Amino acid sequence: MADTPSLLFINQHYYPDFASTAQHLTDLAEHLSDQGFEVHAMCSAGHYLSGSMDVPMEETHNGVHIHRVRATAFGRDTLLGRLTDYASFFLQVLWRVLTGPRYDSVVTLTTPPLIALVATVARMLRGQSYGIWSMDLHPDAEVAVGMLGSSHPVTRLLHALNNWAYRRADFVVDLGPYMKRRLREKGVPDERLHTIPVWNKKEEVYPIPDDENPLVEEVGLQDKFVVMYSGNAGLGHRFDEVLAAMKHFDGHPNISFLFVGSGPRKEEITAFAEEHALSNFQYLSYFPREQIRYSLSLADVHLLTLYNDMAGVAVPGKLYGILATGKPVLMLGPEASDSGGTILKHDVGMVVDPRDEADASTRFIEAVETLYENEKRRRAMGTRGREVFLDHFEQKVCCAQWTDLLAEEVGRNREILETTS
Repeated sequence: MADTPSLLFINQHYYPDFASTAQHLTDLAEHLSDQGFEVHAMCSAGHYLSGSMDVPMEETHNGVHIHRVRATAFGRDTLLGRLTDYASFFLQVLWRVLTGPRYDSVVTLTTPPLIALVATVARMLRGQSYGIWSMDLHPDAEVAVGMLGSSHPVTRLLHALNNWAYRRADFVVDLGPYMKRRLREKGVPDERLHTIPVWNKKEEVYPIPDDENPLVEEVGLQDKFVVMYSGNAGLGHRFDEVLAAMKHFDGHPNISFLFVGSGPRKEEITAFAEEHALSNFQYLSYFPREQIRYSLSLADVHLLTLYNDMAGVAVPGKLYGILATGKPVLMLGPEASDSGGTILKHDVGMVVDPRDEADASTRFIEAVETLYENEKRRRAMGTRGREVFLDHFEQKVCCAQWTDLLAEEVGRNREILETTS
């Protein structure tokens, strides 16, 4: 058996795509390569949004061996297109994993949903050990946003398949205590659960003053108090109260709302702004990763939104980029969630929990006003946020936890193989 431990990561997206899972997986894979692992990544050649990327099907980048499959690339605009992309990727990856090399460990992410079943089948047929990096939970997410009925036979089947894959995994990495609680309820034993949050890089995202930020003038935000939402405007993210606040503050000489990114809710948000002829609103496309420090530093306050039913199902990684910028976060969502708990525990922002939906818009507007009027409080929250980020959510901190976990798992798997061979 080779001395160098070999790992295969499976996810629909990888470098150079800008999807969040692609960026985090690329960070981790390259870190592990630097630590002496032989690292492989299997992904699609399709772009996160739509279309194929102009990339080779096989290449080695920063020490990581990348294997791309020619899945369809209809993108995320339609449900049929997304399901077709998922299915074509799943089938090609299944074939490769069953007929290709055997690795010391296979780690699947959760894009597409149920991709862990590939590793489960490989375990049954080839004795291949595997782990799951649980970026989010399916079909829990689809039930939470109303795409699937909780008692529908299809939903029950998807739950059964997903839970089966999780229970058979050698290890599962969750993103926080609320997600861990849901995984326990699915029958994953405590000893196989490991909490490692996602991250940002301290040298990639850091506080930048307005007078040193070229984007401030480029996007016309000089002397503005910027309330910013950056990233995917997804179906699990709550926006009604944000839209009400945009309308409330329209005409305010200083307060401006900025959205950066895309997502299935983008059209709804822009249509609202057009309908009400809002003058305090912009929606910009994603910035390249090398500009993310400038983009995130445009904000005076960052927004994070989540439907209550999504607590423990998804943990928005954008929180850690926000903390890295040294800016406070205003969350519209459940206090009893991984993100809400982090914000309140460390006092790095405010949480408006819309359990009482009747006055959620009013409380959200009041929170924006409070942060606008209290610069000293904002700065203190932002300073604490940067410190918390460096201590708990910086790439090297989190990837070191992954290195220790995988070294332990590979060692255990090799002992089992040597014992049974």
